[in-house]
Parts: sequence; structure tokens; C-alpha cells
Amino acid sequence: MTPAEARVDLSAIRDNVALLGERAPGAELMVAVKADGYGHGLVASAGACLEGGATRLGTAYLREALRLRAEGITAPILSWIIPPGEPLEEAIHQDVELSAGAPGLVDAIAVAAGRTGRIARLHLKADTGMSRGGAVAADWPALVERAMARQSEGTVEIVGLWSHLACSDMPGHPSIEAQLTAFDEALAIAEKAGAGGSHVVRHIANSAATLLLPQARYDMVRPGLAAFGLSPVPRLGGFGLRPAMSLVARIALTKRVPAGSGVSYGHLYITDRETTLGLVPLGYADGVPRHSTGRVEVVAAGRRRPVVGRVCMDQFVIDVGDDALEEGDEVILFGDGSRGEPTAQEWADSLGTITHEIVTGIGSRVPRVYR
Repeated sequence: MTPAEARVDLSAIRDNVALLGERAPGAELMVAVKADGYGHGLVASAGACLEGGATRLGTAYLREALRLRAEGITAPILSWIIPPGEPLEEAIHQDVELSAGAPGLVDAIAVAAGRTGRIARLHLKADTGMSRGGAVAADWPALVERAMARQSEGTVEIVGLWSHLACSDMPGHPSIEAQLTAFDEALAIAEKAGAGGSHVVRHIANSAATLLLPQARYDMVRPGLAAFGLSPVPRLGGFGLRPAMSLVARIALTKRVPAGSGVSYGHLYITDRETTLGLVPLGYADGVPRHSTGRVEVVAAGRRRPVVGRVCMDQFVIDVGDDALEEGDEVILFGDGSRGEPTAQEWADSLGTITHEIVTGIGSRVPRVYR
């Protein structure tokens, strides 16, 4: 074993995707595998999602979609963040579906398609209230009109109409109904202009909406976080999902130190007795937040132990008292909780963040090991 590894249970991903499909009967299932599969590994996670019943994949960037194509994945892929200078021609040649929320991007995609001699498959994005990507209501008709003109000339085909919910993880939030109303209005405008039809997929539901909002499922749902076993609404429970990642390391060094020993930078922790310290070879360069000191626990020598002393770039320290601890012993930072270890949700709660940040923050020095 390497000094540390992120163990990924692919069967958990498959089971989670299957469960999400069951929760959205009649809707097609796209899984977002952006950010290296939420830190679980892009290619392996994508394969597990498809085995679990997903029929499409979503990525934030073209480079993620093109890597999936290079690895032999042929399922439909949608990419939605396309800054200037992106390899549009290569993406179109590789049958990557593209999102556009502005007429200028529609034009750029159409020009790239013309150069390839292929038709670009286009999803038009409406900003229904998140004020992020997509066209706001005042600009939506112009976006649809430009896309229809490009479709008439044979360079693009409108295959999707979509948006994104801002507060679906806050059941009852008034923005949810407002956004769905705005989406329906955008759909009506598009369909009146001729951008409808049974082949055009309408989608707005993320993980929380897939699980909680039947009215938001339309033709397709596109969960992300939930596919990896992490609840999009922790206060409502785990929804039967199973966390797929366990982060583990091996003790690099143990030592007995006397009472009054300062530990790590700044001596934030000072031992109150003679004790055994263990050095864990993971740090903030690997995704263990620097402010974890005294706030998160790990399992070592059969019990939970707090992180003591300042977390460093490559290492942190635990105090095990008089319990036996040897170099090479396993430390579990987080997992599914079945061995008494903290979960990623517990870490997120302790650190005042969300599980997305915990799992996507695990750095590239930590190999992903698949089971």
C-alpha cells in the first residue's frame, strides 16, 4: 500500500445510481461526473454510473468529456462551461453535446461545426433565477432565435433545453417554485419558436431535486453528488445512499514525548502528559484542510482520535496516549461509518462546509484504489 489512498467502492456508485433511477421513474438519467468524478476518479466512476443505469454523463469542461471519449466511453456526454478558446471542433468531432446560454456562443459552436462538417448537438440554457450560466428571461428569446437560425442552416441541432436550481436542497424555499415557473415559461417560448419536439430533452433536476421534487424531473434528471453516496440534504438523512469513498493512510512515525511538548507549527497543541504521537502522511496539499486541527477525528489503534497540532502541507499528528501504535498501522480519516470511522458528512459538519468540498479536495498525490 502507498502511504495513503482513497479507496473507492464502485459497487456503491452503481447501487446509488440504480436507486436514483428508481426515485425518478420515467425520466432519463444523466450523472454529472465533473471534478474528476467528484474526486472519485473520472473514468472509473463514469463506467460505474453507466453500469448502474445512467444513460448519459455530464461534465463541466470539454477536457473532461474528451478524456472520457479517449478512454472509450461512447455514451452521450453534455459539457456546459465553455470559455473562449476551448477545443470546440474536437468536441463536436467526438460527439460531445454542448451547452450555450448566449447567442455568441451559439455562433462559435456553429462555426466550429461548419469546419468539421458535422452537426453540433446543442442544449440551450435558461437562467431561471440562479444568476450564473444561461440566458435571463429578457435574453432568452434572442438565444432561441439565434439557435433556430443556425439549426436552419444545418450547423447545429437543438437537442436539449435546461436550467439549474439554486435552492433545491432547501425544501420549501420560495425560489424553487419560482424557478420552475420561469423554466416552464422558457420552455413555452422555445417550443413556440419550433425548438421543441420529442427529441428535445428538458432538464433542471440536480441530486436534491431528483430525490425530493417530482415536479422538477421533466424528461431527464442529472444528479451528481448523490451518485457517490453523499446526501444532498443531510438534515433529511442519507436517502439509502452508500458513501463510495474511504480515505486511509498508514502511520509514518510514532514517538513518545514528555508532558509539555508543543506539537507542530505554532504549538496549538501541548501535551498534558507523557504520550504517544503518530505522524499521518497527509496534509492540506492532499485535501486535509489546514483548519482541521482539533475539529475532526480519525480512527487509529481501534479508536477515534482528534487531529492535534497544526495540519501541515504533507502531514498531521494524532495523540493516542498510551495505546499501542506502530509505524505502518492504518488510519481511517473518513469512510462510510461502518467501522466506527467518521463520514465525509461528519468532516463537513465539523469544518463548516459541504461534502462536495471534502471529496473533491482530495489531491492528486493520493491514488484512487478501486474495489
